[in-house]
Amino acid sequence: MPSEIPDAKIDTSVPHNARIWNYWLGGKDNYPVDREMGDQIRSFFPEIVDNAVADRGFLVRTVTYLAEEQGIRQFLDIGTGLPSHNNTHEVAQTAAPEARVVYVDNDPLVLTHARALLTGTDQGATDYVDADLRDPESILAAAGKTLDFSKPVALMLLGVVNFVADDAEVRSILDRLLDALAPGSYLVVSHPTDDIDHERAHQVAAAWNERGTPKLTIRSAAGIRALFDGLELLEPGVVSCSLWRSAPTEVGEIRPVAEYGGVARKP
Repeated sequence: MPSEIPDAKIDTSVPHNARIWNYWLGGKDNYPVDREMGDQIRSFFPEIVDNAVADRGFLVRTVTYLAEEQGIRQFLDIGTGLPSHNNTHEVAQTAAPEARVVYVDNDPLVLTHARALLTGTDQGATDYVDADLRDPESILAAAGKTLDFSKPVALMLLGVVNFVADDAEVRSILDRLLDALAPGSYLVVSHPTDDIDHERAHQVAAAWNERGTPKLTIRSAAGIRALFDGLELLEPGVVSCSLWRSAPTEVGEIRPVAEYGGVARKP
């Protein structure tokens, strides 16, 4: 069961990433200010919805691969966002009912939903930590109550590293989290990129950063690839989330999106 989470005030006057992402995925856990911002971005970058859908598909494929093919039974999902369909624990525990999953986020609305929705199988465990990516020590201390860090863990950072602008700070956070994980652990990252359409990608970031929270940083494919330094990057490397080990489709060629992802193993 989720840990006891303190009540927090939900600010409905400022658009928030988790709620806008929920809106783009067809969810109902958002407010007029979120839908307004979501529509504004979609007006000049309609593919943003494809990014959201591709990111969720990437989550499903990576978690399934790690649980079914690599035997991973522990997942630390930081920046999880609002519960939707095919959440990490649902995918992992479908493949392995005994899987243990810890979610980490610091958005009040996400916390509220976590209490009710993020529950798992009787054989496994699902917990929730109220913390920020920038505070890895608190994350590790709280997650260690559910996860055994002497055994491999999949560290999931989907659409969250892009809210830390400073590359040195990102490196420090990643190093601290990865240092705590056992050899054979995995890092999974998705991140918006400007490699496909540089001008519009930065137009999205500028529009978002004018009103939204937290602030967004766009990185190149090379910048995203650097997040995996020191690890064994799995094939096909850092690619569009829609193309990472995707199955053939009957409706035509799978299109790349401006959201890149990769998976790497800690040696």
